[in-house]
Amino acid sequence: MLISIVLLFCPVFSPAFYMLYLIAGLSDMIDGTIARRMNTVSEFGARFDTAADFVFAAVCLIKFLSVISMPIWVCVWIVIIALIKIINIISGYIAQRKLVAVHSVMNKVTGVLLFILPLTFSIVPLKYSALPVCAVATFAAVQEGHYIRTVEKRA
Repeated sequence: MLISIVLLFCPVFSPAFYMLYLIAGLSDMIDGTIARRMNTVSEFGARFDTAADFVFAAVCLIKFLSVISMPIWVCVWIVIIALIKIINIISGYIAQRKLVAVHSVMNKVTGVLLFILPLTFSIVPLKYSALPVCAVATFAAVQEGHYIRTVEKRA
């Protein structure tokens, strides 16, 4: 979380920015695995990880949206994915009376693709790189909703 905040003060696409971005993202990817292998998983750790993910995502949006040009179709697609995710959150809460987080393989693949995406900005135009990321994110969001509804029917 601290590294994410420091990112706010680094120029986008500078070597320091890339270094901190990689450290923050990679450490986030491995901390849960280490906690599970060491049997040190805790409710606090899970909530803190979610908060750190949110801060990292917010910082990245602040930094990247100010310097990239996004096609309108990408914006519309992102809004659609967000709406699906919001529906999932609401339906999960209605079904289980708590906030439901689905840690599916496709959600993890989406996270990895989203993490890699900014690293490709200087090589691949966003209008091309966003297509597979949005497609996988849409599939993951729909699958998440299916998992939530399937659990609801079994309960």
